[in-house]
Amino acid sequence: MEKTPVDLSLYKELTGKIIGCAMQVHRVLGTGFQEVIYQRALAIELEQCGVVAQRELEMPIYYRQKEIGSRRVDFLVNDTVLVELKALSVLNETHHAQIINYLEAYRLPVGLLINFGGPSLEYKCFVKTKPIY
Repeated sequence: MEKTPVDLSLYKELTGKIIGCAMQVHRVLGTGFQEVIYQRALAIELEQCGVVAQRELEMPIYYRQKEIGSRRVDFLVNDTVLVELKALSVLNETHHAQIINYLEAYRLPVGLLINFGGPSLEYKCFVKTKPIY
């Protein structure tokens, strides 16, 4: 089966707004808080920017087109972009694999991994590369 390409130009403006909101939260709060504090602050920033985001949304997880459970996502923005937050001193490949797996399991095209734990905000955009069934 061929890969379904994700047109990143469709998400550039939205992911830019999300990252900008996260930068503002990091500028104001700095480091040292628990993830939930950053999550609550980011919800406020996103709302102020007119970004439609659902926080702590329970979403189904799929395996071979069958729902096998659910998990709460930190944010689902505009029903298309998964936002996973961390408040760690260092991100590693396990965190990257986690969000890639989430995109597949939740059937979403784009995800952002945002880490508030370092001296500078750390973020990375991930794109679903497997076909959407």
